[in-house]
Amino acid sequence: MDIQRLISMANQIGDFYESYPNQSHAQKDIAEHINKFWALSMRKQIAEYVSEQSGSGIHAQVQNAIKAHLKL
Repeated sequence: MDIQRLISMANQIGDFYESYPNQSHAQKDIAEHINKFWALSMRKQIAEYVSEQSGSGIHAQVQNAIKAHLKL
């Protein structure tokens, strides 16, 4: 899948959880959503992008969620 589309989708999820008062909990929920609804190939692609490209264009909270809680 196009990485720009994955970035957009990940940021939309992050936008939803942005208002959560507990950001640690929000990061777990972001990752849980991605783990539940994204195919393994999509999760691997976004994780590689965050690792190799420093997550350029991805909200910081989403990057942290991917780094800490994504299941590959």
